[in-house]
Amino acid sequence: MTMKGQWKTLFQLFWTFFKIAPVTFGGGFAMIPLIEKEVVEKREWLKSEEVTDVFALSQSVPGAVAINSATFIGHRIAGMKGAMAAMIGVTLPTFLIVLLLGILYFFIQDNPKIESAFISIRASIVAIIVYAAIKIGKTAIVDKSTFGILIVGIPILFFIHPVLAILAGAITGVVTISIKRKLGYKINMDRNEKKAEENDFEYFMGAGI
Repeated sequence: MTMKGQWKTLFQLFWTFFKIAPVTFGGGFAMIPLIEKEVVEKREWLKSEEVTDVFALSQSVPGAVAINSATFIGHRIAGMKGAMAAMIGVTLPTFLIVLLLGILYFFIQDNPKIESAFISIRASIVAIIVYAAIKIGKTAIVDKSTFGILIVGIPILFFIHPVLAILAGAITGVVTISIKRKLGYKINMDRNEKKAEENDFEYFMGAGI
């Protein structure tokens, strides 16, 4: 890649995350659909499965999910410089907005219209997070085993830390795949490997092992 092309990619990374950050309420999870739309559908930098892996990794390390995700994606696309460009892009708008809101807070905190707006925003955030979970689930659930981990993992999250749940899922996956290989089952690591004519209903009713 030429120097000019490299700088163009770095600016695109910065600008992509700079645009996403100000319009995302509710933290990193609410940002997931927008990141996927920009990175996978619009820019075509990564595949949906790769972005899913990035989100999983981002939640398993310390730090904010949004910043971790942007940094990992930037690194995958343009190395260390890409990581820096994406990280600055996703943090700069938030810093400026928080600084501004901190100044204006004492003037607007008792405004009933502002309170009403934030109540509606919180409800919208729940819908966005559910949508993100469904989108990720389409690429993360590739067979009965991963579907089982999902079903078991949801109630477990009410009792243990998410990081422990991720580690438990990783260990379960390693053990499950080892057992399958010993038993001679074919390992499907990608849902796209399924037959084209197989629909979702048939899949979850027992088409895959």
